[in-house]
Amino acid sequence: MSVSSWPGLKALAAQQGSLRQAFAEDPTRAEQFSTQACGITLDYSKNLINRQSWQALQQLAAQSRIKPVLNAMLAGEKINNTEQRSVWHMMLRKTDVSGLMLDGENIGDAIHDCRKRMTALVSQLHNGEYLGYTGKTITDLIWVGIGGSLLGPQMAVEALTPYHCSPVRLHFAGNIDGAVVSDIVKGLNPATTLVFVASKSFGTEETKQNALAIRQWFKDHGADGAAIARHFWATSSNISAATEFGIVEQNILPMWDWVGGRYSLWSAIGFPVALMIGNAHFAELLKGAEAMDTHFTEAPFSDNLPLILALLGIWYINGFGCQAQALLPYSHYLRLLPSYVQQLDMESNGKSVDVNGVAVTDATAPVIWGDAGTNGQHAYHQLLHQSALAVPADFILPVKPAHKLSDQHQRLAAHCFAQTQALMQGKTLDEATEECLAAGMSGAEAAVLAPHKVSPGNKPSNTLLLPELSPYYLGALIAMYEHKVFCQGVLWNINSFDQWGVELGKQLSGPIYQALSGAAADKLDSSTRALIKVFTEQK
Repeated sequence: MSVSSWPGLKALAAQQGSLRQAFAEDPTRAEQFSTQACGITLDYSKNLINRQSWQALQQLAAQSRIKPVLNAMLAGEKINNTEQRSVWHMMLRKTDVSGLMLDGENIGDAIHDCRKRMTALVSQLHNGEYLGYTGKTITDLIWVGIGGSLLGPQMAVEALTPYHCSPVRLHFAGNIDGAVVSDIVKGLNPATTLVFVASKSFGTEETKQNALAIRQWFKDHGADGAAIARHFWATSSNISAATEFGIVEQNILPMWDWVGGRYSLWSAIGFPVALMIGNAHFAELLKGAEAMDTHFTEAPFSDNLPLILALLGIWYINGFGCQAQALLPYSHYLRLLPSYVQQLDMESNGKSVDVNGVAVTDATAPVIWGDAGTNGQHAYHQLLHQSALAVPADFILPVKPAHKLSDQHQRLAAHCFAQTQALMQGKTLDEATEECLAAGMSGAEAAVLAPHKVSPGNKPSNTLLLPELSPYYLGALIAMYEHKVFCQGVLWNINSFDQWGVELGKQLSGPIYQALSGAAADKLDSSTRALIKVFTEQK
C-alpha cells in the first residue's frame, strides 16, 4: 500500500485542531508522543496529530511494503531497479562483516581490506611516516570530490571538530569554480601535500577538472610522474581511468556500485573523517550508525525513530500540502547538516515517477533548508512564526557541550525549546493587546500595534536531543535520516537510490561549453545563445 492509495489522509489532516488546546487538555501528551533510541530522544508531541490520526498513520505504515522492501534490501536484492543495483550501504558500518557475500563476491573481505588500508594510511599520516617526493612529511591533504563524495565527509569533519587530532591539515575542493583550487593551493607546498580524488566513475567533470588543475600545480613546481604518483590517491571503481590519470593502483581504494554517493560516508569516502578524528573515533561513528540500523530493523513501528519521522513528513507533505521542511541544529558544529540532508532527501526522493515508471500523483520530497540556531532566529524564523506558510521543523540539540561555557549552552537550549514552544502555542490577539497595554500603551495604540504581534501558532516541530555530539551519536543521527528517507521512498513507491534528474544538465553543458569555446551555437535556444554572446564578449 502506498500513500496514493490511502484516500483518507487529507480528510484526516483537515480534522486536526489546536496544539495549544491539545496540550491543555492532555497533561500526558509529551509522554505519549516521545520515544528514544540509541541515546537520541525524540519529542514529537508538538505535531498536528492526535491519538486517532497517529493510529491511522501507524496503520498506513503497517499496510505498506516497508518491511518487505527492507528485507529485500538487506538480502542484497537489486531494489535500485533502474540501475539494477543492490543497496548495501548498511553493510559498510557492520562491526562483523565476515561472510558477507553479494553476487558471488566476498564483500566482507573487500570491506575489511578497505578498512585496513584506510587505517594504515591514517596512522602513517598521523605518525609522520608518509613522506613526499622530496622526503618531507605530509602536512596537508586536499580532498577532491563533489556531491556525496564531499557533503558527507565535510559535514562530519565539521561536526566532530572537538575530536580533531590530526597533524595534517585538510582542505575540501568541490565546486568546479576555479577559485576553489586557486585559494586552496595558495601557501601550500606540493612536496608536503597529499591529494585524494574521490569519484566512482573518475569522470565526474567537477572532480576531474579540479584534480587536473591540482596535478598541473604539481607539474608547475617541478614534480614528475613518479612524484605525482606518490602524492595522489583515489577512491574509485574505475581503476583504469584513475591509473591513466597517473595514480598507481595500490593507491586506489574501492568504491562499489551497491553504495550510492549520498550513502557513502561509511566507505573510503569517510577517509577525511578518519584522518581528522583518528581511527578509533571513526570506528565509533560506524558503531553509532550500526546501532541505529539495528533499531530501525528490529523496533516496532510504534517506537521506530526513522519511521516516526517518515510518517510525520508524509503527513505534512501529502496531508497538509507542505512543500518545505526546516532542519535547525542548535549546534555550531552541526551547521552543515542541513546541506548534507538536502542531498540525502531531495536527491533520493525528488522524483516524478514511481518504481514502475508511472507518473506519481502525490508530492514527494520537500525542500530542505536551515542553518544553525540561534542565527536563524534573527533571519528566517520570522517566516516560520508569522507567515501563512506551514514549515515543519526538526530542532536538534546536543545536551552536553564540547566546551566549558556552560551558561551559554544553557541559554542556547533555552532558545531552542522556546522556539518550539512559540511555534506551537503562538500569541493570540488578546495576549498581544494585553502585552501592549502592560507596556503603557493606550487602548488606541494597543489596537494598532497588537495585530502585528500576533503569531498564529499551530506550527509543527520535532525536537531531537543527543546526549552529546560525539562520533557515536553523529553516526546514529545520520543513519536515522537515511532510514527516514528510505521509508518515505517506499511509502511513495519511488526509487530512492537513483538520480537520473541530474543527468540532463550535465548532458547539455557539453555543447554549451563547446559554444563558449567558439563552436556553432545555432542549435541552442535564443536565450542561451544570447547569454553566450554576452559572456564571450565580456570575458
